[in-house]
Amino acid sequence: MSCRGHVIIFAMVNRNRRSAVGIWFVWVVLAGWIAGVPPAAATDIVAADHVIVHKAQRKLYLYNGSRLLGEYKVALGLNPVGTKERERDFRTPEGRYFLARRNTRSDYFLSIQVSYPSKLDELKAKKNHWAPGGAIMIHGLPNAPKHPASYYSSSDWTDGCIALSNSDMVEVWLRTQDNIPIDIYP
Repeated sequence: MSCRGHVIIFAMVNRNRRSAVGIWFVWVVLAGWIAGVPPAAATDIVAADHVIVHKAQRKLYLYNGSRLLGEYKVALGLNPVGTKERERDFRTPEGRYFLARRNTRSDYFLSIQVSYPSKLDELKAKKNHWAPGGAIMIHGLPNAPKHPASYYSSSDWTDGCIALSNSDMVEVWLRTQDNIPIDIYP
């Protein structure tokens, strides 16, 4: 990725924090460039074609074929055991879904929508006269945190989403595309 690409991504996710941090970032990129450390080319970043989440391990894995590209610690819904059945159950769904769309203007540091609910999820919820819920995302930390940083790194805290640290979220964002499968296991 070129220096320009880094600056575009930085500006995209930091609209409200540009001043001192933006200047610092530009200096870091320029210092590396001047020191002879070339920025990574877009071809250096291998894209994932499959995402796997193991809820019990609190891990998200990115794969390209059978090659593991990355392993990331995650936080889940406040009630993480079992699959999501309905709106406001605070569970993270289980099953095969797809990455649906991206949002840079989320309440969280970047977000990628998971295609929950599936048709099967909708049928199960309807059978019980429940709303299945939705808006399941992979995202970073809240843009306006309500708790100390230690809370987010040591607890399941989402409404059913899959949360990563902001630095891990940037890597997942860059390595994934829409419409790739995500398998979420217990």
